Order: sequence, then C-alpha cells, then structure tokens
Amino acid sequence: MKDENDDIILDTDSDLDDSVVADEHQGDTIKKLRENLKKAEAEAKEYLLGWQRAKADFINIRKRDEEAKQEFVKFSKEEIVSDLIPVLDSFDLAFRNKESWEMLPKDWRTGMESIYNQLLSALSSHGVQKIIPTGEKFDPKLHEAVEMVPVSDDEEDGKILEVTQPGYSLVGKEVRSPKVKVGHIDK
Repeated sequence: MKDENDDIILDTDSDLDDSVVADEHQGDTIKKLRENLKKAEAEAKEYLLGWQRAKADFINIRKRDEEAKQEFVKFSKEEIVSDLIPVLDSFDLAFRNKESWEMLPKDWRTGMESIYNQLLSALSSHGVQKIIPTGEKFDPKLHEAVEMVPVSDDEEDGKILEVTQPGYSLVGKEVRSPKVKVGHIDK
C-alpha cells in the first residue's frame, strides 16, 4: 500500500497473523510428530523385546531338544545291555566253578577270559559299569538282599558281606541291582 507521500506501509497485522498461525500449525505438527515418534519407538521396543523373547525361547527349546536326544541315545542302549547281562553272568558262573575251570586247557581258559574282558571293555566304553558293593552299607533302594548272615561284630551289622550276583549300571542309572548277602546281628 502506498501512502500519499509515496511511503510504503506494510500491513503488519496481516503478515503477523499468517506467521503466528503458521508457527502454531508447525508447533502442532511437531507435537504430533513427536507423539507419533514416541508411539513408534514404544512399538519398536515392544517388537524388539518380543523378538528377543521368541529367540531365547527358541534357543531354550533347541537345548532341551538336544538334551532329550542325548538322553534317548544314552538309554536306548539299556535293552541291549539287559540282554547281555545274562552272558556276563554265565561267564561269572564259569569262572566261579574253580574245580571245573582248572580242568580246562590253559589256552582255552585264557581265550575265554580274553573274550570276557573284551566284552566288559566294550560295554564299559558305552557307559556300563559292574556294581560290586562288598563292604558297603546295605541300601534296599540299591541292593537286593538274598540272605541275612548272622554276625557277631557290630561293624558288620547291615554291611554287605558277599555279592552273589553283580549289578550293572548304564551311565549312572542302575540296570540291575546286585544280589547280596547282608550281615545281621540277632538280638
């Protein structure tokens, strides 16, 4: 606008109102953008935590599955071991009959002892252990008493005096309890 004196007069109210409105509009826009950003960050954090939990669950499931497979493999041998125990018992019976054993040719006895030791070694390499608890305290959870033997010594009371049939364990799990004679004081 021009004044009569050719001076230019600005309509500052008009420009000021537009800039204030624009500033207010920008302020609202920034405020909305900040709110949206906070929401997006919260969602991203929630998704990240969910993903991390899912990943941890997956890893734990994998570990449990692997442990279950290892346990299965360990104890899948149990049936074979149970089938071989009577063979070991037969060897033990043959070795115990000293009179008949000594009548056999020395080479034959040596061969049989070698086969027995190979069988024990092969089973041992797969986690099979012979259980011979002579001298230990009798525990009905671990041992099978076949006879109570009278004793006079207090130290022998409740102890295993003789193993009539050895027990066997597979990787620490008892497959067969040993059969034992237990000392007992009659009172």
